[in-house]
This record gives sequence, structure tokens and C-alpha cells, in this order.
Amino acid sequence: MKCVHVTKIGSLKDPDLEARGAVGVLEVEEHPVGPHDVKIKVAYCSICGSDPHLAEGIFGTDVPIPLGHEVSGVIVELGEKATTKGLKVGDRVAGNFVHFCGTCYYCQNKQQQFCTNLDEYNRPGMAETIVWNEAQVYKLPDSVSLKEGCLLEPVSVAVRVMDKAEPKIGQRVAIIGAGPIGLLTLQLIKKMGATTLTMVEPIADRRALAEEYGADHTIDPIAQSLNEVAMELTNGLGYDIVIDCSGSVKAIEPLPEITAKGGKLIFAAMYPGDYEFPLNIYQYCYANELTITGLFVAPYTYPRAAQILPTLNLDAFTGAVYDIDDAVEAFDAHMSGKYPKVLIRGNEFEGE
Repeated sequence: MKCVHVTKIGSLKDPDLEARGAVGVLEVEEHPVGPHDVKIKVAYCSICGSDPHLAEGIFGTDVPIPLGHEVSGVIVELGEKATTKGLKVGDRVAGNFVHFCGTCYYCQNKQQQFCTNLDEYNRPGMAETIVWNEAQVYKLPDSVSLKEGCLLEPVSVAVRVMDKAEPKIGQRVAIIGAGPIGLLTLQLIKKMGATTLTMVEPIADRRALAEEYGADHTIDPIAQSLNEVAMELTNGLGYDIVIDCSGSVKAIEPLPEITAKGGKLIFAAMYPGDYEFPLNIYQYCYANELTITGLFVAPYTYPRAAQILPTLNLDAFTGAVYDIDDAVEAFDAHMSGKYPKVLIRGNEFEGE
């Protein structure tokens, strides 16, 4: 089957063509279907912001590295023991790219995100078919298209952000970065009663999209002083909840300054492994009592994400679609920043 891989380690936007990383479509063998497995004919796999990081070697440098985890498709085969969730051939599904073992210390202590056996079923979704454990697979609501369905995974991350933020009606909220996670988080926290809801984003088109999705205010951090505007909007108090979805080390350094006393600062993106965040612990943790946290994957969120998925505005995320044979062009489009989301089509389905 066809599957998209990193074929050369390096930044996909390196101006030096000799040093630039690369992706390509390779022919690989399909995974066998075990007794508890589900085989899915892939409809769409959206490119995640983490996929280019794999090309940079963040999780290893042995190429080829298979890609893709934001997947939707149709079940074509079930293992003989894949009966627990009532799934059947022909079901339209999406899923969680990680399989929690359920038996390790962390799984037994309601901390699945730290499961010591996470890699067991980490199989690529930018392919024509994928085989996942039944526990990873969720049936899509009838009103959700397969294009929209591949966004179940990023929506689950936004749900996890809500679990971390625990927003209360009327709290002031700032979100940094109007990428997919930022825009989905914006929609969810708007539903939960956020006020002075502010999107911080340097790209004008993304700021406009944030306003369409419910932002009360937007800030261009390049043209404006983030601290000055934030304090003006919050009457000098700062935001009760500040959520970074940008992954930019430059963007996150001023965030403690705009977080209200007793507020929450949440890092909801992936950051360079060698980066150390500068923080005055006396000022922000002792005197201001900030709660500072991050998140890794999205345990316990997928059923709720599937429930909320039909209520979200996803049109902006499903407009750029490339066939799997055109994966190189798809990644070029992703790296251009022109589209909030780029989808790769694994197979054609009637009506989609």
C-alpha cells in the first residue's frame, strides 16, 4: 500500500535545498489484522503541526519515518475478538493514534497519557489503510463528514485543553496561536462562557478567522505590544486563563506577564526539547500563585470530542485536499501557512 514517509531528515522549510528535509510516498506492506484489531480504509488524514517536527528528527533520525495520525475512514475488516464496542464493517470512523495498554502503573492510576507501552500501536495514518486496536477506534456521528471526521484527533486535544483549563463562566481568556488547535480551543472555550476572549496571532487572515469563530479581541504581537494591549483589555488584571497553542518559544516568553494573579498558564503545543523557559519563580509562582501546566496526548477525551464535533465550525479546516500521490505538494501547502489545515486523501469515497 502507499504510505507517506519522511525520507530525509531536516527542516522542511530550510532555505538550503541540500539540507532541507523531505517527504515522499513509499510502497509498504499492510499490517496484519489481529484478533482485537480493526482495519480501516483511510479516507482522509490531515497534516498535524507535529508532522514536520518528525522530519526534523525530534523522535529519531532513522528514515524512512511513516507519518500521519489525524485519520478518518471506513472499516473494511474486524478481528474475531473486536466486538466490545459494537463496530461493524462499513462504519465511518476516526480514532486515537495511540493505544493505552490499560495494565501499566499509569493506566491503572487514571494517567493513561503516561502509559509505558504507548508505541505498541503507533501506526501511520497517511496511508491507504491502517490497522488499529479496537480500543482506538470511534464511530463518527452521522452528521459529520469523513473530511470533518479526521479532525476528531485535534478536537480531542482541544477537549483536553478544556480539562486542564477548567474554565468558569465569565473568566477572561487569551489564546496564543490561531492554528487548528488554537481555533478549536477558541470555539470550545467560547461555549463555556469565556469573556474578553482574545486571540494573539501575527497572521491577519488567521485573526479574521478567530473573530469569525467568536474572539472578542485579536492582537497582532508583531505590530502591537502584547503586554500593553492585554492589560488595557483586562483593566490591568491580566487573563484568568492563558493558553499557548503556537509552539513558538518567542511567543511564550511574555505570557506569565499577561496572566492574572491566581491564573492558569497552559502550554498546549510541542516545543523544542532543548529549550528552557525563563521564569521568575518568586514573582509568578510565589507572589502571583500561577498554575503552570502542559499536556501530552489526549486521554479520556475521544468520546466527548465525538459528541461535540458536529457543533463546531470546521469549514476552514477542510478546504485544502490533496491525493496521497501528491503528498509532497500537500506538505508544501502546509508549510506555506496559507491554509489552517491540509488534508491528504487516502481513498475516494462516493459522496465525499
